[in-house]
Amino acid sequence: MLYADPSQHTFVSFITKYVSPGAGYFAGWSYWIGLTFVAMAELTAVSTYVKFWFPHWQTWIIQIFFLGILTLVNLVAVKVFGETEYWFAMIKIIAIVAMIATGLFLIFTGFKASASGGNTVASFSNITHHFELFPNGAGMFIAAFPMVFFAFQGMEFVGITTAETENPRAVLPRAINTIIIRILIFYLGAMTIIMSIISWHVIAKTPTQSPFVMVFELAGFKVTATIINFVVLTSAASALNSAIYSSGRHFYQLAHESNGSAMSPFKKISKNGVPANAILFTAALVLLSPIINSIPQITSAFSFITAISSNMYILVYAMTMYARRKFRESNDYLPDGFTMPGYKFTSPITLLFFAAIYISLFFQADSRIPAIGTIIFTLIFGTLAHRKFKTQKV
Repeated sequence: MLYADPSQHTFVSFITKYVSPGAGYFAGWSYWIGLTFVAMAELTAVSTYVKFWFPHWQTWIIQIFFLGILTLVNLVAVKVFGETEYWFAMIKIIAIVAMIATGLFLIFTGFKASASGGNTVASFSNITHHFELFPNGAGMFIAAFPMVFFAFQGMEFVGITTAETENPRAVLPRAINTIIIRILIFYLGAMTIIMSIISWHVIAKTPTQSPFVMVFELAGFKVTATIINFVVLTSAASALNSAIYSSGRHFYQLAHESNGSAMSPFKKISKNGVPANAILFTAALVLLSPIINSIPQITSAFSFITAISSNMYILVYAMTMYARRKFRESNDYLPDGFTMPGYKFTSPITLLFFAAIYISLFFQADSRIPAIGTIIFTLIFGTLAHRKFKTQKV
């Protein structure tokens, strides 16, 4: 859709155009909620990594400190945000490549882990040795899917940002297609190395520690383990930085689309050229993260928060896929453009996949409540959005 109309800056506009204004309104607010909870989840991850060095520090103090620093970064200027993200991304890429290279060395030299690492001899055969598809039951296997889905949230930014380049119809297909290669190297490649070096049984016993850090600790590189913890901290901080940037600007866009007087303050741009009020309001909501972390009934605040974010993303992604189907039926469709392979099969399969991810949220107590809440949210807010625009034509 962006290939056909690069002038659009967000997929929400396509939902408005090809489904209905009410659906676009619903998707816009749902997406902002999802982005805000992404920021909360990353803030929770940041505090976990900081506690690697300072285990006795209070979680809420760490979270408020990092949120304050990154909010200031977003308030200064877009250039500062860009520079920060560049170095965050560079550190992350170098670390992953270094980890893969180190892992390959350990595998080819037959490195053996200590007892704390399960006495595992590094080898690619460890991936299938004593392999059990459902070692903790099928329910736990299915319950892992929402977390994997959360890891890939935000991939739509690739399409949105490349649509703003000088020649989007040349850049967009190339950028989208190379995502597969990046996933194979940086995600599956890293996971393959980790699973070849350290037993998953050991990883499962220490859920609060990063597997990246564990690999270097088992290899005896204590200092490197500290460095890697710094890397995963910068990775989480990078994601938090991006979430604040995106959610703040998305709320600014929602304010401009609103006629209510309450939204007027959020339509302003500061002297630094950023939507400061929208950023500050969104950042204030992210402060709910320390509160959620302190609720004793929630066993895993990270799982609870990511479940809410995933729910919102599932709604918006599914609506985008439906808008894509309506786009195919319109005069805007370009048969010789950047098309979805095997559309008749891949489109419904994708929608079924989103439904399966949503159903999997019911397999864990911490994600079950957000899943039920999403149904209530959709029924109430969806109805209000439909009534708000029912007199308008698509």
